Formats: sequence, structure tokens, C-alpha cells
Amino acid sequence: MKPGPRNLITDVAGLKVGNAEDHALKSGTTVLTADQPFTAAVHVMGGAPGTRETDLLAPDKTVQAVDALVLSGGSAFGLDACSGVVAGLRAMGRGFRLGPAVVPIVPGAIVFDLLNGGDKDWEDSPYPALGRAALAAASPEFQLGSHGAGTGALTGMQKGGLGSASLVLDSGHTVGALVVANPIGSVTTPGERHFWAAPFEIDGEFGGLGVDPASGLGRTLRSRKMEAMAALVGAPVSSEGANTTIAIVATDALLTKAEAQRMATAAHDGMARAIVPSHGPHDGDLVFAAATGARPMADPGAEMLALCHAASICLARAIARAVYEATPAPGDILPCWSEGAA
Repeated sequence: MKPGPRNLITDVAGLKVGNAEDHALKSGTTVLTADQPFTAAVHVMGGAPGTRETDLLAPDKTVQAVDALVLSGGSAFGLDACSGVVAGLRAMGRGFRLGPAVVPIVPGAIVFDLLNGGDKDWEDSPYPALGRAALAAASPEFQLGSHGAGTGALTGMQKGGLGSASLVLDSGHTVGALVVANPIGSVTTPGERHFWAAPFEIDGEFGGLGVDPASGLGRTLRSRKMEAMAALVGAPVSSEGANTTIAIVATDALLTKAEAQRMATAAHDGMARAIVPSHGPHDGDLVFAAATGARPMADPGAEMLALCHAASICLARAIARAVYEATPAPGDILPCWSEGAA
């Protein structure tokens, strides 16, 4: 396996990603879409998810393909970004057709970024417009770090962000991941320089510092994020519902909804490798899977194993890249990895 030419989820041919953000708001939206509707599934492992239309993705539900997937900041308000994407797709004539009616199918998920130092005193929700702008910006090329839905993301110890990575398998299939890293847990080991995902790094894509030589790690649950939120509001802040890592793993393989769901489930291994702790009661951790179906599988048994394994590796790398690529901005309540340990 080796990374695709962009080392982005858009190495899966036909996929496009668009970002839109408001830096005063310290929030934004990211949209994944494709040239044609694609198979999608989801698996939720966090205890506090925020989602829209995810029930449609279960293998036993009628809808077989979606038009876009949305990742957004804004907590519950950010689910409105899906409405902006629906409006934009409808204007393009994209969606499920029933007579003269056209209904775009757009599942989405959100992260909590309401206590990150941004101006949240809006009168009308900014998220429908952010969703539509992100759709309009969809392209094979897009920025990582403090962009799109990763604009205001925070990890346990430093700024989070938007990350992506890809792999091309020996079978010729491509797998990619796209993630908004906003967990209560840490993406780095104590000292905030080495990444938990370091064993899976390729070609120095998130700094090339290698594995932390220390042992006995992972025994503290300190979250500088929760401390910074408490300082911002002048009172203790509950971690319940205030964190989440949301992701999409994608492939050009021809998958059923059940197979796509299995890939989403396996990809959570990558989240656990890159974030400590993860999948807790106060994170809404979830992974969508997307399959364009452009390349059938010659040996489905063996190739599904490889796809699932590659998805987990891509997701771990994408999470580390999200933090590595984050950039400082006025009003930040946490430092960036690039600024060194605080």
C-alpha cells in the first residue's frame, strides 16, 4: 500500500470535497460529494452523537445511494448545513426523483465548537449558507487543518482540525479518509509532540518525529480543552456532548451497504489508535463510509479485509494530520501543535 498522489480522500476518483468557514465564528462546514450518487453507511461508537438522516444508511433501509455527506461544526445548529447542501444540490437537479419532485439525500454529523473563543452571537444561523458555500467549493483539492468543519476544532490538549489521507492497495483499489478531530482525548502523547498515530505515519506526513520512546502512557485523563472552556465562561463546564471526532472513509470498490458499514466499523480502529481516550460517553464519535463502485472486487473476501484495514490506517493518519496542519488564529483558547508544547 502507498498513499495516492494527493494523499487526500479525493484520490478516490470522482470524489470532491468543499470547505467553507467563518474565522470570526471559528467554525465551518465540509462537504463530500461525487460525480454520481454513491453507496454510504455509518457506524457510531461515541456516546453523544449529533446526526441527520443516518437511519437511512442502515443496510435494511430503502435508500441505496446518497448525494453528499456533511461534516460540520456548530453542534445542533450545524445540522442546518445539510439544508444548505440540499438546496444547492436541488438547484443542480441532483437528488432522488419521484415524478417532478427532486430530493437530495444528504446525511450529516456535527462536532461541538461553541466554546472555542469564536463569536457565536448570531441572530440567524450561519450554517445553511456555510453548507451551500462548501458544496459550491467542492473540488479534488482542498485544505487541511483550520479549514471547513475543522476551523474551530479542539482536541484534549491542542487545536484540532480537518485531516485526510489515502492509500492505494495492491488490488488497485483506493481508500481514503476525511476527519474532523475534536475529541476530549489527546492526539499526542504527554509533552504534546509525538502523535499516538506515529507507527502508521508515511513519509513524514505529520512531522516525522516517530514513536514516543516513553512507556506506561495513557494513564492520565487531563483535558486542557475542558480547562480552557471553563476559563472562557468562568465556570466549570461539563464534558458531556462537548466533544466528537467525525469521519468519512471512502473507496472506489463496489460495495453493498452492509459491506460499507463493515468498512466504517473497522475504521474506528484507526480512531482508537490516534486518540486516547476515544469512543467515550461524552464523545459523539462516528464514521461514515462511502463507496463509488467504480472497481468491482475480484476476491471479495480477501479484498474486504484489505479495504477495512486500509480504512483504519488512513483514519489514524488523517487524525494526526488534522492536528499537525492546524494553524493559530486570534482568540484561540488552545495552542497549535506547530507552536510547540505549552
